Amino acid sequence: MARVSVKSGRDIALMRESGRIVAEVLAVVGGHVQPGVTTRELDALAEEYIRSQGGIPAFKGYGPDRRNPFPATLCVSIDDVVVHGIPDGRRLEEGEIVSVDVGVKKDGWYGDAARTFPVGRISEEKTRLLKVTEEALQAGIARARAGNRLHDMSAAVQTHVEAAGYSVVRDLVGHGIGKQLHEEPAVPNFGVEGTGVVLREGMTLAIEPMVNAGTFVVHLDEDGWTVRTADGRPSAHFEHTVAITQGEAEILTMHG
Repeated sequence: MARVSVKSGRDIALMRESGRIVAEVLAVVGGHVQPGVTTRELDALAEEYIRSQGGIPAFKGYGPDRRNPFPATLCVSIDDVVVHGIPDGRRLEEGEIVSVDVGVKKDGWYGDAARTFPVGRISEEKTRLLKVTEEALQAGIARARAGNRLHDMSAAVQTHVEAAGYSVVRDLVGHGIGKQLHEEPAVPNFGVEGTGVVLREGMTLAIEPMVNAGTFVVHLDEDGWTVRTADGRPSAHFEHTVAITQGEAEILTMHG
């Protein structure tokens, strides 16, 4: 099994700064999510803010395939797009939901978070999907403490989501984070309580439920990035970077 890194107090302080920028970006971008705004405009806003704070957009140029790096600062995913939507000239429309995922690197340390926003007035179904997904994130974080097992978090997320009649995506998971954007361990949103690695104080994790209104099955677009629900129904995504402590996990990407 790959080694899971444990961070010092100083390391976490540096991650706290990256997390602050991430949280503020989501607040700034969220304030501009409205009908008529293009996803590219949101992306430009985010990059400008990150650089004004001395940070570097973590996603821009990132990717396992050097021939096809991610081209933007934000992942902006609308309605049936689960994650990794590429910003472009598309204008947001009333009634859509838009998931915004952002990563920041500062002083060598990463922060990563996501939030799904309503575009104007949205349906009751979409409102409930957002509520359940955010609650699932909180349920996972509540189990993120030293001495618990990794999949205690996973099971908490899955149980909450499936009790609401929704499904958790299986092909994409959360992750460790620190000096690298993606570190061990993988943090699935499904699993059996009491299994997985023992959580230790100083571990830092990106917990990120991706919840589909319908089937958990997803497809990858030809661009090599955009992931969509197989049935075309909407999906929501909420994420925080947290530090494991003996008590409640510290959320490093909490705004305010």
